[in-house]
Amino acid sequence: MLLHGVRDTEFEIHHGDSLENDWDILREMNPAKKVEFDAVVANPPFSYKWNPSEEMAKDFRFKDYGLAPKSAADFAFLLHGFHFLAKDGAMAIILPHGVLFRGGAEKKIRTKLLRDGNIDTVIGLPAKLFYSTGIPVCILVLKKCKRTDDVLFINASELYQPGKRQNTLLPEHIEKIVDTYQYRREVKEALDNGAIFASRCVSLEEIEEEHDFNLNISRYVSTAKPEEPVDLAQVHTELTDLAGKISEATRKHNEFLKELGLPELP
Repeated sequence: MLLHGVRDTEFEIHHGDSLENDWDILREMNPAKKVEFDAVVANPPFSYKWNPSEEMAKDFRFKDYGLAPKSAADFAFLLHGFHFLAKDGAMAIILPHGVLFRGGAEKKIRTKLLRDGNIDTVIGLPAKLFYSTGIPVCILVLKKCKRTDDVLFINASELYQPGKRQNTLLPEHIEKIVDTYQYRREVKEALDNGAIFASRCVSLEEIEEEHDFNLNISRYVSTAKPEEPVDLAQVHTELTDLAGKISEATRKHNEFLKELGLPELP
């Protein structure tokens, strides 16, 4: 925040364990006194291994959803922030793509968030944006009171400025993503590099009935280039021509083999 010009008098930094909720102001048990925020932004460590206790399952942040698996605390970080989100607020969290499709406890949490209408947008970003990892990541935007019943998918995986070690999101790339999100646009357009930028609003019915609550972005919006149509008549002509050339070449070769007293080709 300091690097973005926010004065240190305008925010408070607390050093603690988010999963343990190690901050007194956030441990208020009385719902009437609970601290809520209009905006929650999070970039937790990806697939962090944790060891929640049995008591953690009763924690007010997790009890309605269940615990994230020990192998990946991604949804634990998400539920931590989501619990303190105001009714009319918005939350954005950067996570690995695994949270979109992994099964077990994560599917249970994902399913409840979807059925409750809390997942607003899924944004797929390019690979190699972070120094700590080269994997592509996604942004989940969550709300407690959505105005729409669908989920917006934005596939921006090909939207970047390539670099030797790192890829970069340029201001115009960010503007395109934000504009698509803000106005919930459905687009499919070719980029300068020949790739595709696409977005689509998908109903919960489709997510449930056709994809069993799998949010893998490529299932809904693909950046693959459309294949050129195949002219079957032309292909047939080319194959017939090749077959004729093969037959003629075989005939000539067999003449040489016959002169040499060697077995001919079939």
